[in-house]
Amino acid sequence: MDTNFSANNRVAVLAGMAERELDLLVIGGGITGAGIALDACQRGIRVGLVEKSDFGFGTSSRSTKLIHGGLRYLKQGDVKLVREVGRERAILYKNAPHLVIAAPMLLPVYKGGTYGYLAASVGLYIYDWLAGVERKERRKMLSREETLRLEPLLKKEGLKGAGYYYEYRTDDARLTLDIMKTAWSKGASVVNYAQMIEFLYRDEKAVGVKVTDRLSGKTYDIYAKKIVNATGPWVDGVRELDKSLKGKRLYLTKGVHLVVEKEKLPVAQATYFDTPDGRMVFVIPRGSITYIGTTDTSYKLDIDQPRTTKEDRDYLLRAVIAMFPDAQLEAKDVVSHWAGLRPLIYEEGKGPSELSRKDEIFLSESGLISIAGGKLTGYRKMAEKVVDLVAADLSKEQGRRFDACRTEQTVISGGERMGHDSYADCRQQLLRMGAAKGVDSETAKEWIDTYGTNTVKIYNRLGAVREKGQKLGEEQLLQAQLSYAIEEEMTVTAVDFLRLRTSWTYFQVKKAKDRADAVIRLMGARLGWSDAQRERERLAVDQLLETLCRLPENEQELAGAKEL
Repeated sequence: MDTNFSANNRVAVLAGMAERELDLLVIGGGITGAGIALDACQRGIRVGLVEKSDFGFGTSSRSTKLIHGGLRYLKQGDVKLVREVGRERAILYKNAPHLVIAAPMLLPVYKGGTYGYLAASVGLYIYDWLAGVERKERRKMLSREETLRLEPLLKKEGLKGAGYYYEYRTDDARLTLDIMKTAWSKGASVVNYAQMIEFLYRDEKAVGVKVTDRLSGKTYDIYAKKIVNATGPWVDGVRELDKSLKGKRLYLTKGVHLVVEKEKLPVAQATYFDTPDGRMVFVIPRGSITYIGTTDTSYKLDIDQPRTTKEDRDYLLRAVIAMFPDAQLEAKDVVSHWAGLRPLIYEEGKGPSELSRKDEIFLSESGLISIAGGKLTGYRKMAEKVVDLVAADLSKEQGRRFDACRTEQTVISGGERMGHDSYADCRQQLLRMGAAKGVDSETAKEWIDTYGTNTVKIYNRLGAVREKGQKLGEEQLLQAQLSYAIEEEMTVTAVDFLRLRTSWTYFQVKKAKDRADAVIRLMGARLGWSDAQRERERLAVDQLLETLCRLPENEQELAGAKEL
């Protein structure tokens, strides 16, 4: 087997995990599982990871796409959580500069709103202090006039001013994938579309799992000294398979986001504002679009396919129209959307927005370790807690010594600086390299924002440009990008490329539609798809794009459709 993180290596990875007992097997390929795999392999723990769909398929690709300190958690009095995620945010900004982008945020203060001007000022000051924010990024309090100069579209009636503070934007699916790629490069065995179907026991202890390759149908028995369940919303389902679903359980809540063209909501500034029912909503400009989120409602339907409903859409549109009345947004302006599930820990008597975002570890009598709760920003500390526990158990049982956690210093794949002091200088070099290769500036910028320094690996897949200044064609560029996605990012379906590798179905829907046929054709040629497989891929892409256009009225309609 070659060392590339390739779709063509999947079978060899599964066979390798089945041949020899692992120290640790992680079930779940979201950001928590990826973080555990990365931490474990750097400590000398032989680790494998299986994911039943694609990496980041669930919650880890459906968040608000912010690495943020959680201002609302300060309001709940969760000082420890704010301090921890603030520190983690700074670590991620340092280690993944290609994916963690500074995004100043406006917190408008209105007469009669959730936050008074003084409360906002003090709250943001404490927030910055707890999170260890650098001096140049510390909060500023703005007057009414300064606020409107910064964001003229805001509702003027009752506006007193605003807080101006820093958050960080990310691509959650890419972050998950790049952490997974980093773990792979350091020795972790990682594979997607490998579904754990049952546990294997010896003397009532879980010693392995039976895994089915969902692409070939072949089943493998994989044994490990320790097994971790890091499956997010599916955690309780895995605990049920282990017959250990006792005591604390998950409480799933749904968060919906809408995408509109920037011309329909041309905000100049990311804004975080409160709604009449006490929730907080983000409006975030991103390239040629603006996205809006989020809701927080109890969820009890299909975990694999949470859907945005018209009810969700209309709730968010009402909130945005109330705050940005001149924008006059309508339902037809929504070009894309996504719905994700938060795997929170159930607490008696608390509603969805009141539940803590703290993580928690569950230990079963079989030895299964499950982790749930938490936030995207806190994934590294969650992983550290789990691996500390695994390392302690292995040390006690086998007398082996393991290194301490080193992930605080680990640069994530794509975030290397190529000898430069700053990533900004590195980015400029990558742009120059693209121009020399004949890549147009728009494509080069998109690749750099998506892949970071791994863009060089896509450049290297481009054919030589015959004449100086000649630009490469769209097909050549797409072919190089797909080659990289398949050979270095274990991409096996067209839907995964369009949604998880590029985010085109979220933020560039027209591009996703225009290039879907070429993606299927080129991937089919590289992966040897039959006509029937190409047809299945076409159908899957059509279904994904269709969900962007047709929304069910509400979850009652979805529940009724499922019963039929």
